[in-house]
Parts: sequence; C-alpha cells; structure tokens
Amino acid sequence: MDNRKRILIRNKAIATGLMLGAALLFVVARSQKGHGAWEWLAAFAEAAMVGALADWFAVVALFRHPLGVPIPHTAIIKNKKDAIAGNLASFIRDKFLASDTLIAKLREYNPAEHLAVYLMSRDHAIGLAKGLTRVCADSLDFIDDERVQGLLRAALSNRIDRFDVSTSAGQILDALRKDNRHQIVLDDLLQRAASWLASEEAQTKLARAIEDMAAKEYPLLMAFMPNKDQFARGAGEKIVKRINTYIQEVNADPAHEVRYRFDTAVTGFTARLKTDPVLRGKVEAIKQEVVHNQAITGYALSIGSDLKSWLSKDLQQPDSQVQGKLAAAVAGLGTTLAHNGGLKESLNEHLESLLLYYGDTLRTAIAGHISGTVQQWESDDYVNEIELSIGSDLQFIRMNGTLVGGVIGLLLHAIALLLA
Repeated sequence: MDNRKRILIRNKAIATGLMLGAALLFVVARSQKGHGAWEWLAAFAEAAMVGALADWFAVVALFRHPLGVPIPHTAIIKNKKDAIAGNLASFIRDKFLASDTLIAKLREYNPAEHLAVYLMSRDHAIGLAKGLTRVCADSLDFIDDERVQGLLRAALSNRIDRFDVSTSAGQILDALRKDNRHQIVLDDLLQRAASWLASEEAQTKLARAIEDMAAKEYPLLMAFMPNKDQFARGAGEKIVKRINTYIQEVNADPAHEVRYRFDTAVTGFTARLKTDPVLRGKVEAIKQEVVHNQAITGYALSIGSDLKSWLSKDLQQPDSQVQGKLAAAVAGLGTTLAHNGGLKESLNEHLESLLLYYGDTLRTAIAGHISGTVQQWESDDYVNEIELSIGSDLQFIRMNGTLVGGVIGLLLHAIALLLA
C-alpha cells in the first residue's frame, strides 16, 4: 500500500476516534444529570463533538459530498477541477515562469561561468566526448538501415529533382553583381593572369609557341635567322609586357570597355539562366546526368561507406582519435570561455535574449500543458491524488477542532456560570 494512503487512513481513524470519543463522553456525562464535574465534562464533550462534526464536514466537503448528499458547495475540488487547473497553470505561468523572474535567476546562476568550469574538467570533457561519439555511432547504425537509406535516397532525389539550378544560379549571380561586386572577380582573374604571364614557366611556354608558329608560318625566314631562341624570348617578353600594361589599364579604369563588356556578358547570362528555355534545358540536362550517373553515384556511396567504416572502427577503439579530438576541443572551449570575459558576457546576453524571445511562447505552452493535463484526468483519480497529498494534514484540522471545540465549551460553560 502507498505510504501516503497508509498515513491518511491512520490519521482519519484518529480523528474519527476523537469524534466518537467526544460523542460517547457526551452521552455518559448527560446520563449523570449534569452534577458536579460531569457538568463540566458534558460541556466539554458537547462542544468537542460539535467542533469535530463541523471540521469533518468541512474536510469531507473539499473532496466529496458528505454522506453522499449533494449539498450545494460541497465536493469543491471535484466540481472545480477545470477552474483549479486553469488557475494553477496561470499561477505557474505568471509567477514561476515570469520573464523578470527567469532573467533574474539566469543572471544569478551565470550559466557561462558554470559552463566554462564544467567543460574545463577533464572528466566532463571526456564524458561529453564519449556521449557525442556514441550519438555518432548510433546515428551511423541508424543511417545504415536499408529502410532509412531508401527513405533518404527518395527524399534527396525528390529535393534534387525539384531544385531549379538555373534560377538559383541566376540569383547567385544577381547577388554577386550587387554593388558591382562581380567586378572583383574580374580583377582577380586579371591579376592571376598577369601573375602567371610574369612567371618563368609561362614565358618559356610562350617563347616556344612563338618559335613554333614562326617556323610554320615563315620557314625561310626562320632558317636564316640567327639566335632564334633569343628572338622568341624577346618577342614573348614584349607580348607579356603589352598584355600586363593592358591589364593595368583595365584595373585602373572603372569605366573601361572590358569591364562594360564583362558586365554585359554577366547580365545577359544571368537573364538567360532565368528565362532562356534552351539554356535552362541544357542546365537541367547536365543536372540530371550528374544525379543519375552510376559512376558518380557509386563513387559517392563508396566514399560514404569508407568514411562510415573508418569512423565506426575508430569509435570502437579505447584511444579513439575522434573522441580524443572532441575531448580536446571541449576542454579548449571551456578554457577559452573561462579566460575570455567578453565571450562569457556575450553568451549570457544571448541566453537572456533567447529566454526573452521564446519565453512567452514557452510559458503559454507550459501553462496550456498543465491545464490540459489536469482537465483530462478522471475526476475520481484527480480527487484521490489530491487527497493523498494533503488529506493527512487536513485530518489534524479535525483532531484540533475536536480538542479546541472542547476547550471553548469549557470556557463558555464557565462564563455562563459567572453570569448566572
């Protein structure tokens, strides 16, 4: 038997015993015709019996109808279940979960400081790393399930089929073109070209290309030309110099014709990606070819399988590299947080912001959950649970009512004698 129920039965028995004892004492005292001390005992017993009955009625009326009689304003807890649930939920929402109260508790607790201390502990860092690696291992096993893989493949295929590569690429190019940021790309390309042309490798290749071209186009001239290598290198250097000069002109002039043509080309290509059915069809065909290419699919699956095998094997080792790296990262985060006051302040501020942002929603949800849960309880179970929780203490009201009523009866009897 539940210990609460055992205590409730015991206290009920004591309170009822006192009430019956008062009634028996009253009968005995009255049977003595109220002579001597019996007169005082009768006054005590009468008042004690009245107090006991009144408190019995009051306590029973909280939970059920006394003697099963539907007297108005009895069985209060049962009949007011919905109202009690709503008031309880509102009280918790407005008092315990009020934003000001939670913010004050959060600031008092200083979660960033506690988090730093927790993460700096080697045991905590290792434990957290083990937990994370266990989640990784379980996730790998879950993903390895053929049913899950089929669902993931179907979902991924569906998402890819619905993904509009052309429009997305056009939007990306639009973002790059904002504030002429695409010109930065042109500057970088020109700079890379200039750097490559200035390299020994590029100039050697250019000299060879000039020499080969001259030999094919002007064989007689090249046959009688002395120092062919020097001629080719000199021509290459002049070409490189001229190209670099042109690149510098483009870089220095924001309104250069090359920039205008580049902007026109990008603008036109962006518009075609969004509207040209031919170009969009070609892009879609490329996407489909890549997605459904068995070689690419097999390669991706093999990479995923190899990664899973390595990770699973590593996580099973006592000196797991992944677990070690995670533990070191966790401890490092704790150390950084502990020695960086600004970071701790920022973390606490963000937690407060999150609490304020989601606080009302959470408070309302919690209050709704409490109210809804209580309202769904069976009335008898609800009443019994509350009676088990507070009923034992309420029996002391009955006991005290019996004794206090008797004492009051004695006082009233004494006053009556004095007045007589």
